[in-house]
Amino acid sequence: MEYDRKSAVSSFYGARRSIDALNDTPAPASSGNNLPRGAARPRAESQSSFYADRQSRTSQDLLNAQSAGYNASSFFAAGRQEPLKGGRDEEEEAGHPDNWDVFADFNNTGPKYSTAFGIGKHQEPAYQQLPPPTPIAASKLERSDTDSAVAPVELVTVPALGPEWDRSEMKKMTKSGRREIKNDERRAQWRAWNRGEIGLCGTRWFTKKFLVFFIFAWCAIIAIVLAITIPRVPGISFYSTSPLVAATGNFNSSIPTEFSRSPANFSFPAFADIQVDTTSNVIPLTFNHIDAQVWYPASNFQIGTGYFGRVTLPAHSFPVIQIPLNFSYIAPNDTDPTWVAWYNACKNSGTYTNGVRPGVSFEIILTMDIQGLPSTTTASAEVDAAACPIELSISSA
Repeated sequence: MEYDRKSAVSSFYGARRSIDALNDTPAPASSGNNLPRGAARPRAESQSSFYADRQSRTSQDLLNAQSAGYNASSFFAAGRQEPLKGGRDEEEEAGHPDNWDVFADFNNTGPKYSTAFGIGKHQEPAYQQLPPPTPIAASKLERSDTDSAVAPVELVTVPALGPEWDRSEMKKMTKSGRREIKNDERRAQWRAWNRGEIGLCGTRWFTKKFLVFFIFAWCAIIAIVLAITIPRVPGISFYSTSPLVAATGNFNSSIPTEFSRSPANFSFPAFADIQVDTTSNVIPLTFNHIDAQVWYPASNFQIGTGYFGRVTLPAHSFPVIQIPLNFSYIAPNDTDPTWVAWYNACKNSGTYTNGVRPGVSFEIILTMDIQGLPSTTTASAEVDAAACPIELSISSA
């Protein structure tokens, strides 16, 4: 069997066509091989033979005056060349070259060029116009009911169904679904902040560790401020061995001074010298008001009241204030121990042989309303033998 020795591929670097080196007659030698002895061989150019128009005459002579560029005749004949459409025209075959409608296959009117799914096999048109409904002289409600129940409904303008959503996607479109998504995002941010990956309020530095130091610093600052600004309850005591002082001014004239046997009672004004201890306060101490009560310890009866208005006292000191007191007591008779004790302490000293009046004991309780404290506080002081601040006349005995 003789094989075709010719190459099936076009010769790019060669002559017009491929040759068979065994069967074809060899070409005559070129003129370059018959040069006389001693003659110089002509120099072949090193340029590519692809550009035939740029080659020298010598190069073309060596290649038998043929170019190595693209040549359609170097390929085997593939048969008759067909036109671009394969020799047929769809528009002419359709039979309507002048009335071509590009929308015919996509609406319900016009010819059907496509035969897919049996669309163009019916002779009658697929769409038939419905006759207009007969107008009915009735109310709007009756006409709408009649049209919907009797007249045919034209569904040409009904839009196509949209994309189908699954249950999870429909859940995300609702208000509760969006709320769950936000809650999940907050929960994820909280977990990330708790792990130290992000900071609070959109910052990177406000981490959990920073928050601990921040709260500790704020607590320390608040403790220092409170230690300075919060007032302390002061201590009170009587200023000297004579804690009661005779009243003067308008307060003295506003309260009558008298001791009566029938009915047995007494009343007189006086000032109580109170020393206040403010050494524990850092800033000045302010009293909104001070209420005073005087009690007789032996019989446990209240024998006087007092009131002191707003005052500010310096810190780290022992200021003295005088609280006005109104001594007033009513006894069942002149033998009452309380009445007798205060009457003997306030009698005229001339009635005693040695001229010395006996002292009297009492306790004073102060209810203080201090600015800066949420409630009132109380403090008390007691004396055993205090001199009476008044002295009765000899005739009153």
